[in-house]
Amino acid sequence: MHIKTSRLDTIISKKIVFASIVLIAVISLAVWQRHYLIFNVLMSGEAPELMQRSVESPNSSWYDDYFIVEKIDDRTFAIGEPLYHQQNFSYLIEGTARAVLFDAGPGYRDIRAVAESLTNLPITFVPSHFHFDHVGNTVTFKHVAVVDLPHIRKRVENNALTLSWYEHLGAIEGIEAPTLTIDEWLPVSGTMNLGDRELRVLYTPGHTNDSISLLDTSNGALFVGDFIYPGPLFAYLPNSSLQDYLEGSGTILRETSTDSSLFGAHRDSAPGIPVLSTQDVEDLQQTLIAIKAGTATGKGSYPQVYKVNERIELLTEPPWLQNW
Repeated sequence: MHIKTSRLDTIISKKIVFASIVLIAVISLAVWQRHYLIFNVLMSGEAPELMQRSVESPNSSWYDDYFIVEKIDDRTFAIGEPLYHQQNFSYLIEGTARAVLFDAGPGYRDIRAVAESLTNLPITFVPSHFHFDHVGNTVTFKHVAVVDLPHIRKRVENNALTLSWYEHLGAIEGIEAPTLTIDEWLPVSGTMNLGDRELRVLYTPGHTNDSISLLDTSNGALFVGDFIYPGPLFAYLPNSSLQDYLEGSGTILRETSTDSSLFGAHRDSAPGIPVLSTQDVEDLQQTLIAIKAGTATGKGSYPQVYKVNERIELLTEPPWLQNW
């Protein structure tokens, strides 16, 4: 009887150990693939319905029933998509030789027609990063310029870059990742010559590891994409990094002055375009420093939400998953 009981105990112990190993493996796999589970499985995979037409600033004009245009100066224009739930803004920056379209929205409508109505010059499309709501997707451009980073360049064959799901995330809204044909590589800290106007390429990762900003050297205006804007900043995505965000904030503060205007790619509400200041970047930097030091208090579980200031929140992974 004693022998049989011992054998039974051994069998039970082995089963418990095996079950524990399986459970740990499942949990580890779920953590490792958490972004895929969150963004590909739990999302609807369908395009959202368009929002109702908003009351816009007197400085904005409707291009059609979808896009709005607001002049920043005589050669710089914000192109907004106020009916799209993410409230995207892209920017047309014109020189004397060519113009740059910085970002292109999700492609639910063809932004090229809007951009071409604002300039007679050839247009170079520059994505701030490769998320689906910035690259235009089915909208194609004659000339595309992309930041020259080793992890991007090594994947390019015959000037073609096929975006992966984790850097595109279009599956959230049922959008297939496109292939970009690259005509021009932009060196980090290099300049784009538009004729009588130069844009310096700043590497400002954090939101993603391919994010850039464009600095207008003539007036100090900075076009920041998704690095910072009024509303919630997403820092818990597949290629987000809080350490990168901290370094990117330092880059912006070094390269800009206190009176620089920062033009973001999203707004939190109508009317007007999303404009911030370097003080907002300083607030973000201090928040990141406090999170890293463990002195900041976030709300929620996943994502955790940290208040940056009255206009901005930072959404991160829980401390034990944060990428520092």
